[in-house]
Amino acid sequence: METIKVNLGQRSYPVYIGQDFLARVGKVATDFHLGKKILLVSDDQVDELYGGKVRASLQEAGFCVSLAKVPPGEIHKSLSQTIKLYESCVESKLDRDSTIIGLGGGVIGDLAGFVASTYLRGVDFVLLPTTLLAQVDSSVGGKVGVDLPQGKNLVGSFYQPRFVYADLTVLKTLSWQQVKEGLAEVVKYGMIKDAEFFGWVEKNLERIKALDLEAIDFAVRRSVEIKAKVVEADERELKGKRQILNFGHTIGHAVEASSGYRSYTHGEAVALGMIGAARIAERMGYFPSPMVERLKGLLEAIGLPTCIEGVDEEKIRGALQLDKKVRKDRLHFVLPRKIGEVFLTAEVSPDLIKKTLQDLTK
Repeated sequence: METIKVNLGQRSYPVYIGQDFLARVGKVATDFHLGKKILLVSDDQVDELYGGKVRASLQEAGFCVSLAKVPPGEIHKSLSQTIKLYESCVESKLDRDSTIIGLGGGVIGDLAGFVASTYLRGVDFVLLPTTLLAQVDSSVGGKVGVDLPQGKNLVGSFYQPRFVYADLTVLKTLSWQQVKEGLAEVVKYGMIKDAEFFGWVEKNLERIKALDLEAIDFAVRRSVEIKAKVVEADERELKGKRQILNFGHTIGHAVEASSGYRSYTHGEAVALGMIGAARIAERMGYFPSPMVERLKGLLEAIGLPTCIEGVDEEKIRGALQLDKKVRKDRLHFVLPRKIGEVFLTAEVSPDLIKKTLQDLTK
């Protein structure tokens, strides 16, 4: 088992990465002196696969565990599901010493974390991410929240977990569709901070497709290392440093929201957003055309979309106006200068955004 620490002073926590160690989570929870009452939040599929093992481990360690299930899918990362989880907290008689554990992908983690951050003004929470996307991205950094019909993650908070427990073995049960969703975020880390890592993904894609655990281990570990360093430098996005993690997410979130969270998964939308940002940077003279094609080639080799189908371009532009990176009525984009380096700018004209989206939706 490897440990990557996210250094945030009193809010610091470890990310444990290893294989076949879910059955030991009870001991780790004991080592962290968690309260005896735990609400485990999951969905039907993940609970069927791993819920019993996690509950048994926690119960053997002396914890009293209740279960709350959330239907799968981004559409259920909502205020209505949040209220249902609050009701589960009440029914389970959670107190200020209790803990909420999210067992599942990004939707489960975001919901569980948001409920933990607000119930009784904050209780402990732990993340057991079971998708590649959650292990490399959403489980690290403390962003928790829910969507509104008008936009993604418009309600939320910054709230760090006590620890993250990423068991790579569970990824063996994922479909390739689920794996490639996570790979969109892996590619993002190479684009924003590590050209060598980007090249490694290109060279090792077949190993990743085969779910070679040695390759997956490196991809997860390097992604978490990159994200941890960015978060440590700007935990609450007050300095402009953390916003580079939103590369691909500006257009991506707008695509998700304008399609009602039904047409594209999060990873697919991020891939579209990265291509959109790369095209904008290309037209502004920042990002060379061969680099755009290299990014496009890797995304297509993974099987991720690089053009938008079935979503109205005007609706996407409307959703962009609700993006969290709008400051003083100006939309900020994260754009690439080269593979491994990006920058934040508010100098993208509405006409250029419109033309880029029109080209992407052809």
